[in-house]
Amino acid sequence: MKAKTKIAGWAALIFAAAMILNSCSKREQPAESPAPQPKAEAQPSSPPPAETKPAPGAPAKSAEPAHNVKELLAPAKLKEKAPETYKVKFNTTRGEFTITVTRAWAPLGADRFYNLVKHRFYDGAAFFRVVPDFVVQFGISSTPAVSAAWKHTEIKDDPVTQSNKRGAIVFATAGPNTRTTQVFINLKDNSRLDGMGFAPFGIVDGNGMNVVEMMYEGYGDSGGPDQNQLEKQGESYLKKGWPKLDYIRSATLAGAETSNR
Repeated sequence: MKAKTKIAGWAALIFAAAMILNSCSKREQPAESPAPQPKAEAQPSSPPPAETKPAPGAPAKSAEPAHNVKELLAPAKLKEKAPETYKVKFNTTRGEFTITVTRAWAPLGADRFYNLVKHRFYDGAAFFRVVPDFVVQFGISSTPAVSAAWKHTEIKDDPVTQSNKRGAIVFATAGPNTRTTQVFINLKDNSRLDGMGFAPFGIVDGNGMNVVEMMYEGYGDSGGPDQNQLEKQGESYLKKGWPKLDYIRSATLAGAETSNR
């Protein structure tokens, strides 16, 4: 009798255990769900119209040179004597500034600069070399044919009568008697250049240096464009590798004296 009772007890335990295992098995299995339908790939829509802004330093469309290329292709004819003093107004991608030129400081340089400005040589040109705490340099035409015409139009050196102080504008050189079209503005007192033959012929007026000092300087002295390639290719060359450079929209005579004393 006792043996039957034990057998019945074991049978009840086995049945209960089997029910528990079966119940746990059902809970642990994830519920079946239909496979997710693949979503249709969204088709790109056309971007909405947007106003295109020029990159920092790039010339605005209205900055196209206003010069007469035909006149600039004949530099031998552009030898007018400059007034004793004259002003040049620069409209740039950073704002405006004015330079006052005094012919007595460097007559040959003042005459050359006068003729270049009068015939709009510098319109559209880039400030292609900006060295922080040293100089801002420009004077390579945006038109390759014009650059080629002026490449060998050297003028003799002027005696240095003024110091290369902050704001003074000076012709760049490749050695004695090699001045053509390139000029630079001193960003600080660079009087050490006085003994090297760099003759200032003008000075930036008033607060104009605040604008000059804003010209993009990120490319430095070693990372800027190659001057020979810039002369050969013009603005398209700069847009490829130096899109942040600042430009001259126009450089025009303003308030010049009419008499040549």
